[in-house]
Amino acid sequence: MKSFYLIACFLLGEWVINPVCAQLIDSKATNETKALYNHLVSLSGKKIMFGHQDDLAYGVHWKYEDGRSDIKEVINDFPAVFGWDIGGIEHGYLNNLDSVPFDRMKKYIIEAYHKGAINTISWHTDNPVTGGNSWDTTRAVKEILPGGKYHHLFVSWLDRVATFLNSLETMNGVKIPILFRPFHELNGGWFWWGRPYCSPEEYKDLWKFTIEYLRDFRHIHQLIYVYNTNSFSNELEFTERYPGKEFTDMLSLDIYQRAPLDASKEQLENSSRKFEKQLKENLKVVAQIAHQEHKLSALSETGFEAIPVRNWWTRVLYNTIKDFPISYVLVWRNHGLMEAKNKMHYFAPFKGQKSEGDFKKLYKKKRMLFSKATKKINLYQ
Repeated sequence: MKSFYLIACFLLGEWVINPVCAQLIDSKATNETKALYNHLVSLSGKKIMFGHQDDLAYGVHWKYEDGRSDIKEVINDFPAVFGWDIGGIEHGYLNNLDSVPFDRMKKYIIEAYHKGAINTISWHTDNPVTGGNSWDTTRAVKEILPGGKYHHLFVSWLDRVATFLNSLETMNGVKIPILFRPFHELNGGWFWWGRPYCSPEEYKDLWKFTIEYLRDFRHIHQLIYVYNTNSFSNELEFTERYPGKEFTDMLSLDIYQRAPLDASKEQLENSSRKFEKQLKENLKVVAQIAHQEHKLSALSETGFEAIPVRNWWTRVLYNTIKDFPISYVLVWRNHGLMEAKNKMHYFAPFKGQKSEGDFKKLYKKKRMLFSKATKKINLYQ
């Protein structure tokens, strides 16, 4: 049996996941979580789901209006993946770091589940040593590991995370599966858990403790765990803090295209070429490692602020990602006007935005999935 297992894995084509080889790290995962995972495995290399952060909560020029979505108002369909962040839950706050009330977030997550879509959660947790935010890079990881001065505080924070995750359930008591992406962009230098502020072993220990505490002590069995880096220079940078296949279900990448707000046409073209090259190089590494480890993969955050390129969705994004077996691609939130910076901050199109027409073309691509399509698939059955 073991030799058959190895041969089956070996004979697969490049980057394709063999269902025989792919297994959730939680052997006690709920039936709905197993079903979702199995569907993601079967869709790998065939379909890419489109996601948007905070899609149901607010958009450009609106906030907390039931049934609204900037994406829906462009294509008459919702995203297939809804992104949320629980930064602030560790303190028992009523709102997250982006001022979204947790009771509303809970409602939206349940709503997304009933739409047949997927929910993914990140955690911009505050610095447990100083009380500063995620961007306070005072060293903290060593101090919250077992034996550390702030370990008990961190455990109390995980308890609040567990309580919130367990509250995400339907009227029938079904625990809603979540793609959980903690301590994200781990190779960057902007968060206290980032590469410059802890050793690879310390990061791995933090990750492993978090998973074991939620899964084995708090008995949370509806999570799919997502390992995440920012853009990287080489394979070593991507894997040096990887905790191993026993502690990871999905490998993912965050990467954004950037250019000055007043960029010329030539500057935008140069920016797009640079982005395409970096994204393709990074996704190739992610896909290869995911294939070797029998894991799913995703482009968990991306976008181009204010989408200044009219055909960015099909010419830049889709043309770059279409040949990779990522489960989903998620663009960041549509905050709208940032008064302090006097600029518009959004990453998805809205009615009247210059890339609206091109996004409609993306919607029609056979490789792309949105909510109506995932509803028909019955991802949780």
